[in-house]
Amino acid sequence: MELNQIINPANKVYSRPALLSENTMHYCPGCSHGVVHKIIAELIDEMGQQENTIGVAPVGCAVFAYNYIDVDWVEAAHGRAPALATAVKRLNPEKLVFTYQGDGDISAIGTAETIHAANRGENIAIIFINNGIYGMTGGQMAPTTLEGQKTATTPYGRRVDLNGYPLAISTLLAQLDGTCYVTRQAVHTAAAARKAKSAIKKAFQNALAGRGTSVVEIVGTCSSGWKLSPRASNAWMEENMFEKYPLGDLKNADVEK
Repeated sequence: MELNQIINPANKVYSRPALLSENTMHYCPGCSHGVVHKIIAELIDEMGQQENTIGVAPVGCAVFAYNYIDVDWVEAAHGRAPALATAVKRLNPEKLVFTYQGDGDISAIGTAETIHAANRGENIAIIFINNGIYGMTGGQMAPTTLEGQKTATTPYGRRVDLNGYPLAISTLLAQLDGTCYVTRQAVHTAAAARKAKSAIKKAFQNALAGRGTSVVEIVGTCSSGWKLSPRASNAWMEENMFEKYPLGDLKNADVEK
């Protein structure tokens, strides 16, 4: 193959998403957040929704999401993203409104806001990153921490008799009448990332169409909190997280009709 064929722009099959900024991300090596950010930026651009999207950023590792994806953002207090997104969507019903939350944000301090927004069937998409730990604040136990998993606050492993059971909040949200689509995905391989992208696209389409609340859980890694390399984190996730949080659709109103 001649050199001009290789460098010809017409031969390009991949490029940086137009809505992903050139700011250096603050995430740790191997973190799942960067991949999900890329997927969201790609989707919003492909759907032609840049000027019509409002994201609600969390308190947690993704607190600076607004620095990386070039759409309008609102910063929510810890756990309050679904409540804030409710107001944003009701005041701007034509907008694509989504929240981006971690497991501590959505299933600890924000449990009530999450459950009630979903139960009302607010026309928003909730993107939820579940890495089973509080990553930003030092690796403490989260509601999603696995039984026996060691964290900064459970150095001998999570005990059910002391700490309770891991909370599979997406499974809980799938039981509510207001949710139209609840799915659990991952981004540790190219195939998994493609499935996650399709899931997030469906959630965005549901939000625009006014079908109710969509929840896309991404089971992710936290190499820093887990004290593992990025490669080892992916292996540990597959061996441990997927058993408690199996991938796939938990609710799909389109299929269930």
